[in-house]
Amino acid sequence: MSRRVVIIGAGPGGLASAMLLAHAGLDVTVIERQPYVGGRTSSIHSGGFRFDRGPTFFLYPRILSEIFAQTGYSLFDEVDLRRLDPQYRLAFGAGGQLDATPDVPRMEAEIRRLAPGEEGGFQQFMAENRNKLERFTSILERPFHSIRDLFRGDILRALPLLRPWRSLHREVGKHFRDPRLQLAFTFQGKYLGMSPFQCPSLFSILSFLEYEHGVWHPIGGCGAVSQVMARIARQLGAKIVLNEAVEEVRFEGRRATGVRTANDVYDCDALIINADFAQAMKRLVPDRLRRRWKDATIAKKKFSCSTFMLYLGMEGRQDDLPHHTIFLSENYRQNLRDIETCKRLPESPSFYVQNPSVTDPTLAPEGRSTLYVLVPVPHQTASIDWHREAEPFRRRVLQQLERIGIENVDRRCRVQHVVTPQDWEQQGIYRGATFNLAHSLRQMLHLRPRNRFEDLDSVYLVGGGTHPGSGLPTIYSSARITSETLMDDLGLPTSLEVVDRSLPERRLLIPTPAAPE
Repeated sequence: MSRRVVIIGAGPGGLASAMLLAHAGLDVTVIERQPYVGGRTSSIHSGGFRFDRGPTFFLYPRILSEIFAQTGYSLFDEVDLRRLDPQYRLAFGAGGQLDATPDVPRMEAEIRRLAPGEEGGFQQFMAENRNKLERFTSILERPFHSIRDLFRGDILRALPLLRPWRSLHREVGKHFRDPRLQLAFTFQGKYLGMSPFQCPSLFSILSFLEYEHGVWHPIGGCGAVSQVMARIARQLGAKIVLNEAVEEVRFEGRRATGVRTANDVYDCDALIINADFAQAMKRLVPDRLRRRWKDATIAKKKFSCSTFMLYLGMEGRQDDLPHHTIFLSENYRQNLRDIETCKRLPESPSFYVQNPSVTDPTLAPEGRSTLYVLVPVPHQTASIDWHREAEPFRRRVLQQLERIGIENVDRRCRVQHVVTPQDWEQQGIYRGATFNLAHSLRQMLHLRPRNRFEDLDSVYLVGGGTHPGSGLPTIYSSARITSETLMDDLGLPTSLEVVDRSLPERRLLIPTPAAPE
């Protein structure tokens, strides 16, 4: 009889786990409370427009490519991925802009134009972080079940590169003196919901990954990748149950034996939780069963910022605006202090805009376009009443958009969806912290909730709340770590060896003409 695995949540980590475990022959059932797969890596459909709900940057495809290969598929055959060049535009409130490109001579020319004499720092930065990533890849792609795992030889050899006393901002400051360039190579800390002035120096590898391995766009959006993964999981034998919320995890002692929904009971030999970690613990697992991660402990942990979102379906196109634009406020440090320390809305917010219609004609009707606007803001706090603040802040954000040439939004807008931290919280995200537990050194590796959840038996975690952390590549990696651990615990061969590590040659974006009606 096949071993039964239940996965709570059909987000990217749950879908990747379902692919791997179903391919290995286990009886896999994924239970998702929403009527769609993907969690936040899904699509919003409205008025002929399609928006990515959450992630829009598709980075470091190696991890997902390996998972596809391990299950007998090719990522680049199943998903139409386009590498962007420029990968994004950085617009600085302090003046100037930089079109970030993976083409080294052009990137050095861009840096020279912005800050003459500093272009030599780019290749120095790349060389140092190429070595750092090589040293840390195996560390970040395996489980940390206890503190003993910190004393392996490769970790001890890599420690000199970790520099825990140095922030990401200080680390990058070795290579660039101009404050705008320092921001250009550190704003990626926001992918983790953290300030570059507090984010550990290890995460300089995030910027390196963009230049070395590319920023990609899946045609149809990142939500289309989730749809493909769900199709493959089903083809491999996994069952995906939609529109059915888990109401209770059933236990014998501390061992999970199944879950109950309003419609059925699903027994299991192993349970994977792909829901928001803190919210799932508080809702599904009695506090008395948890040793380390009790409600009071969770409440004391540091959580990431949240995001204020605008999904805009626009009349006309913005062909002068690149696929991705990041605007960095003139007082970026104060901007972050407002968010993380003062818990107030910034007066001149930084923001990110995705203008995917310059790349992808499938997301909007002909002659129209979509704009995805993300503004980092504090997670849920008593100091901000979003019932009162949402509309004034929306108007403030629209004024900021004019600084990168996006004007007359209200007049041109045909579809608009607004999401606040309060909305994120109501959708099941603890405190509306969209990037989950913060990635401080005290909340990484074995100090993060572990892939084999340490408080319960036969319970495993995937997603941004466990090791190695948030962001699509790391969530996919968590699925592989968890799947291998689970199979080993069940006494099954962990036959999840990589079949093909090859990726296609660098494919730079060639703009696609709009599809005819």
